[in-house]
Parts: sequence; C-alpha cells; structure tokens
Amino acid sequence: MLIKLIGDGETLTVEFKSDRKPLPENELVEAVVCLANKHGGKLVIGVEDDGCITGLNQKLVECSPGLLSALIASKTTPSLSVETAMIDLPEGRVAVINVPTAPQLVSTSNGRTLIRRLDTRGKPQCQPLYPSEIDSWYADRGQRDVTARQITGTTWDDLDPLEFVRLRRLLSEYRGDISLQDLSDRELAQALGFVRGDDLVPTLAGLLVIGRESVLIEQVPTHEVAFQVLRGQDVAINEFYRWPLLRVFERIMEAFSLRNEENELTVDLFRVGVPAYDPRAFREAVNNALTHRDYNRIGAVHIQTHDDALVIRNPGGFVEGIQLDSLLVSGPLPRNPLLADIFKRIGLVERTGRGIGLIYSGQLRTGHPLPDYSATTNSNVIVRLPGGKADLDFVKIILAEERRLKRLLTLDELILLNYLRQEGEINIVEAGRLTQKGEAHARHLLEELMENGLVERIKTAKQREYHLSASVYRQMGRPEAYIRRRGFDQLQREQMIVQYIKTNGRITRGQTAELCRINRNQARYLLGKLAGRDILKHMGIGGRSGYYILSEDAKASISLTEEAKIPASDDSKVSNLKPSDTKSQPEQKAPIQLKLDL
Repeated sequence: MLIKLIGDGETLTVEFKSDRKPLPENELVEAVVCLANKHGGKLVIGVEDDGCITGLNQKLVECSPGLLSALIASKTTPSLSVETAMIDLPEGRVAVINVPTAPQLVSTSNGRTLIRRLDTRGKPQCQPLYPSEIDSWYADRGQRDVTARQITGTTWDDLDPLEFVRLRRLLSEYRGDISLQDLSDRELAQALGFVRGDDLVPTLAGLLVIGRESVLIEQVPTHEVAFQVLRGQDVAINEFYRWPLLRVFERIMEAFSLRNEENELTVDLFRVGVPAYDPRAFREAVNNALTHRDYNRIGAVHIQTHDDALVIRNPGGFVEGIQLDSLLVSGPLPRNPLLADIFKRIGLVERTGRGIGLIYSGQLRTGHPLPDYSATTNSNVIVRLPGGKADLDFVKIILAEERRLKRLLTLDELILLNYLRQEGEINIVEAGRLTQKGEAHARHLLEELMENGLVERIKTAKQREYHLSASVYRQMGRPEAYIRRRGFDQLQREQMIVQYIKTNGRITRGQTAELCRINRNQARYLLGKLAGRDILKHMGIGGRSGYYILSEDAKASISLTEEAKIPASDDSKVSNLKPSDTKSQPEQKAPIQLKLDL
C-alpha cells in the first residue's frame, strides 16, 4: 500500500520530504500544518519529491514514533495530534505521519499559517494563508457565514426602498414564502436577515440584496457581476454590474430571454416549444453563482454566452465536502447560508437544495449534453452548459414517454436514457457511476426501465447489460437500428465461430466462451444450435474432450462460395463448353445457406 502511495506521487493529501540531510524541525512542522489546514493526509519522510526512496537520516532512524508525534504537538497551535509509524522498505526506513483535517486553523508555534494548494502548473505546494483568507477558510467548512455579518458604519437608510418594491414583485412572481407578503419593509428586512439588532444595522446579505448601489461600491468592493456575449473571438456585449443582486438577476434573465430561441416539436398531434436552454436550469446556475461565490475574494461572477454554450463562473472553489464525482448526491452545503436562504424564501432557487439536479435535467430536456463542471479549480467554480444543435429526437422520446407513463421521468432515468441514446449499451457499473448512487440503485433503476418498456436486457452478455427497447427506437424513427443491435451479437458470434474453425480446424466450448465473451453454458447452447442446423459437427466423447468442426455441407458451401469469387477470365473453359458437354457434367449440389437466426 505504501509503495503504491509513493508511486502515485505527491497530491493535495500526500507530501514527500527528503531526509538525506537532516530535515529541519521547522520544515517538518510546516509540512504537517500545511496538510492539516487543507484535507489532512500523509507526510512521508525519507522520500524525494520525484518519489525516489532514500530513507531516513540516522537522527530520525533512532527517533521513536511517539517522540516525533510529541514534537509536532508541541510545535503547533492549537496542538495537533498525529499518528506516526516507522516502516522498513528495501531502500531504507521511512517515517509516515498521518495528519488529520484540522477543525480550526492550525499554525506553527512561531506563527506560520500555511495551506496546501495547487500552483499554476497544477503541482501541490505549501503556501501561506493570509489574514484576509481566514474568513473564506471557515466559510468553506461551514463554520462562518460572512453574509450574516453586520457591516459597521452602515444604517437602515443604506437600504434602497425601490429594491423592497422589486423584492415584493419577485416574491409574487416566483411564488416565494407567502408569510412574507404582508409584512412591512422593516418586518420583511428582519425576517429575511437584512438587518440585525435593535438599531437595524444591515448585514452583508442585506446590502447585497437590497442595498443602494453607491453603498455597495463603497462597502463591498468584491461584489461585481459581468454579462458577456461572445461571438467567436469577438465580444458583442461586455457589461459589468455593481447593482443589488435582485436587480442584477432581473437584468440577466431579461438578456437571456431575448437570446433564448425555441424549436417546435409535434408530439401526439400537440405542438411543443423546446427552448435552446432551459430557463429554470439557467436561473438556478446563475443564482448558485451569486449566492455561493466567495465575497472575500476580489473578482466578478461571469455569465458568458458563446456560440455553442453558456459558461458561468464565480470566485471561490467548491466548499469542503463537494466533489465532482458526487455533485448529484451531496447535500446542500452553502458557502453563504443566509444569502442562500434569502434566495430560497423569495423563490429564486430550488427550495429543497437540489438545484444541481435542475441544471442537469434542464440540459437533457432541451436535448443537450450534461453540464460540465470539469474546469472548476480551487479558486473558481466553472459550469459549462453545452448548447449547439439539440437532439430533438431524444426530447420527443422524453415527452412521449412521460405522456404514456403519466409522470415526469426522474433525473436518473433521463441520465441513463441519454447515455443509451449516445452509446447504445450500458452495464450496471457504468450506470452506478453516472447516477452517483452505486450499483444496487442502478440495477433497480434499470429493471424499472425494463418494466416500463424503455430498455431491454442483453441476455447473452458476459455481464448484465441493457439497450434501448424496440418502441424507443421506433419513436426515434430508427427501427432498423434496433434490429441491427438486437441481432448483431448473435450473428457476429456465429460468424466468428465459423471463421475460427475454418482457420484452426476445430473449436471447444471453452474456446467459444473466450472468443465470444460468454460463459460456458451460453457457449454450449450456441454450439448446439449451430450443430442442430448442420453447420457444425460435434466430435469426441463429450465433456472437456469434446470439440466441434465444420460439417461436410458447411465445408462444401464455403468452398463453393470461395470458387464463386474467382474472376470470370479464369472460367473461360467452362464458358466455352457445348450444350452437350454441359449435360454430361455431374450435377452440382447447391450451396447450403448458413441461416443465422436473429
């Protein structure tokens, strides 16, 4: 396990330290602090940066694990408890220090606070954590809400009365919390957390949502939103806003609506408009960027429309606990809980906290690929919503099936059907990865799709696999594709067996199983089927010693087929025969037809 860990190289949770020259105590402690302030991990001493194992210096060789752990505890503030082990490898002894994730910021005893980050080349490095970043560190871990902080020096008069009017309109339009609708401005501000205390001092969230523009520019210099329309390499629109968030939201949704063209589909005699981008998905993505951005960082939220995609980015990476491979199943972990709650109560974002699901399903329901978060970094969340030409056939299938089933298809069903539409087949392992809920859930879901007539199981596959059903292919206008997919495996396997015997003279059950990627029982059935159609002949006494060869009729058919491929110029003698000579020729047996059942 340790050899593999070393072989995989340094990561955000693994660091190597050389001890060829005695490792200074301060460098050792700084490396531990650096790991603890990120995700924790392992510090391996006696290994070079390139993974070469050089072992420990004599001083550390003689040091006990307990003494090394005590040294680290005495040199960190607050004291950090680590586990240390000495491990002997062929190249020499190394020390492995297991560093826990720090629940609060840890510094060295001489005041150095560091954190492990990726540098501009993508390599992990220990870097200083500056005082201005401390609030962000706690916010990322859900331990501090900067938007709930009162802004010293501001008063009730710094809130804009016109923004209260906008707020009430949005509450009605988006069907927000009805308990807020009859409150006075002051009651509304207190209920939503815009102000705190008897003197009604605005919070950061209050200023962001309904603050005056001039006050925002002065008190919240990190707040900025950019809307850009890019056409190739040219920038058609490039607007930057320092407005209150509700005003920014309305401006962006208006600009989006003007550019969001529709396609028209006919489903069961009904005409249905399909937008280029799903408005709810776009709204959710924009509001996620506005409410989850890091307001301690300088930088604008960017909403960009490209020729073939929408790109939304906001300062601040994923909060702790959110990973790319678990976006669909991670619970809501807002960086700014108060601001996120305000948007939920107004009705601007999904109240259940499952807005990511809306973004995913919105993409699929408009016939586009899934959203792409892969460009996200430690300092920015970036989501790309692919556009371009929509797969309207897939949209038509979704709408038709939902009418037939009398319910909306779930996100997991949409994800699997979309994958099958693109790739043709899916197995349990891949389905579990796509839905992010494991193989047991994927198996249950695929079986339900079978019962609903949307997919069929491939019975002859080595592992359980599925493809779209005949009815779905028919709705796509591609019934021949279903026939090819359904019959291809059987036809191909039979042809492979015949070709194998033609080349090697015989084939066994085990060789058939390996050749066709099926189990031995399926191989026995397939060989028996070919023997029953007089294509193969069983030889031997059965069991492991049995094998199959081509039947005489099959050999004759193959021979005649090959003769038929000879060029006409080589058959001059046959073509010059007289009729009387032709009669004297022995009657040739018609070639046997190798009928391969579909």
